[in-house]
Parts: sequence; structure tokens; C-alpha cells
Amino acid sequence: MKGWKVAAAVLSRRAKAGYRHVSRGVGSLASSKSNPVDIYDHNEVLVEGRAHSRTAVLNRPSSLNALNTTMVGSGRAFCAGGDIVALYHLINQGKLGHCKEFFSTLYSYIYLLGTYLKPNVALLNGITMGGGAGVSVPGMFRVATERTRFATPETLIGFHPDAGASFYLSHLPGHLGEYLGLTGETLNGAEMIACGLATHYTHSTKLRLVDQQLGNLDTDDPSVIEASLEEYGDHVHPDHMSVLHRIDMVDKCFSKETVEEIIDALETEASETNDLWCNSTLRRLKECSPLSLKVSLRSVSSCHPLPL
Repeated sequence: MKGWKVAAAVLSRRAKAGYRHVSRGVGSLASSKSNPVDIYDHNEVLVEGRAHSRTAVLNRPSSLNALNTTMVGSGRAFCAGGDIVALYHLINQGKLGHCKEFFSTLYSYIYLLGTYLKPNVALLNGITMGGGAGVSVPGMFRVATERTRFATPETLIGFHPDAGASFYLSHLPGHLGEYLGLTGETLNGAEMIACGLATHYTHSTKLRLVDQQLGNLDTDDPSVIEASLEEYGDHVHPDHMSVLHRIDMVDKCFSKETVEEIIDALETEASETNDLWCNSTLRRLKECSPLSLKVSLRSVSSCHPLPL
């Protein structure tokens, strides 16, 4: 398998007590050139068993590891989300039951991941978008690298951030979640660490060592696992252009109750300050589906006080 292996190493005390995952993993957003009908290739998820852990490797590099119903990476992406092209073809073929199965499996798996008691580690070495974030961010440990690119870009295709996004976006600092959910803008690995989407940061050249270290552990004690991850961790900070340095402006504009009020606030700031960020954010919002923006805002803002 070429490139860095992207794995979710799930640790357990005994091999027989390994990660009991949903038989069909899942995730939400990308395209695929694969045959949309041929969605049951079991080589799309490679499971490697070790004495005290299991590693699941997403293996559709040609489609950026876009998720279908049989999947829970390799190449330049961790996971670009769900395979919407395959879903589109299934709908045209009248196979609505397959589409419902996809989303049912996806949402069930994400809830299982978010409530699972055994520690799990996601190595986010590349594109981590939509459902790709959904099948990793709810987990206990998320390792970002310099190659990580996170986003929830669903509003750009007339959808809304799903796959658990309304929960984890609503729990980000201030109103950063509303900003990310509506605009679909990307964060890099350093920004993911700073806002809490990732728990650790490691340069991609060390990932083989991280994977080997996790595989050699004989305990599921979270403190031991965290210490192992910190051993290969790097200290990073968002650069001066990061939106995280504009969190006050983000809160001022994206704390509004309606999309119209958000746009008005951005337009006011843009006219008074000629701020490039305000202007670029306005252009971004105007590229999105108006209905998607409204649904996304309600989805994220209404979840602020709610537990998983």
C-alpha cells in the first residue's frame, strides 16, 4: 500500500476483546470514479489484527477514501467523506433502500464511536472532510499532521453538515462552529489542535513510529495511550492568517440567530473596515445554497447545550 497508512488503532486488553465495530462502517462528501453499483468490495477497509489492538485502514485512495456502505486510508486523504456520486447513481436506479441503509449505518456507527468505552486513535494524515470527520472526531484520540485538511463543506452542494457535525461543531470555542458549518472553510492540523478538533499533532514522517508504538501496547489505559502519542508529538501554533486569530470577529458576526443577520453583520463590518476576511466570507456564503445555510445554522446553534 503506497504512502502513509491512515489507521484507526483501537486498543484492547486482549485480542478476543478487540474493537467490536459495526460490520459496515461509513461516513459524507466526495466523488468517486468507481462503479457506483459495485459497492461491496471488502478490500476497501483493510483490518490488521495484532495481539492487543486492531487497525482499520480505509483503502480507496483513487477516490480520496470516499465512504460507501461497506466502509467504516491510504494515499493523500484520510477520508473525503461519503461517496455522493455512488448515492446519486443509486437514487437514479431507484435503489432508495440502499441510500437509507448508508445513512442509517453511518449515523449508527458515529454514535457507537462517540460512546465506545475502549480507546481509539484516528491518524488524520490528509483530507478529513464531511463524513471523514464524522468517523474520527467523535473518537477519543485524533492525531493531526501538517497534511491534515479539515472541513464540513456540505453547504456548497446544497446539503448540511451531518455525520455528527452538529454536535462537535457546536462544542467548538465561541461561534467557530457556525462559521465552519456555514462557510465550509478549511482548517489545517495546527488549527485543529488549537480549537480542540484534534487531540495531538505529529509530523507525518513519524506516523509509522506512532502506529508501531500503538500496536506494541498491551493495555487499553487511556493515560498510557496518551503518553505514547505525546512521545511523538510536536508543538505547533496557528499562523497569523488563521481565522482563530479573528475569533472575536467570528463571534460578533456568527452569533446571530438568522443567516440574514449574519450577512448583515458581515456587510456592516466590511463597509466600515474594508476587511478582506469579511469580504471573502461574504462571497463564500453567497456561493452556498440559502436553504442549506439556514438548516446548517439551526442544526449547529441549537446543539450548544446538548450532550451526544
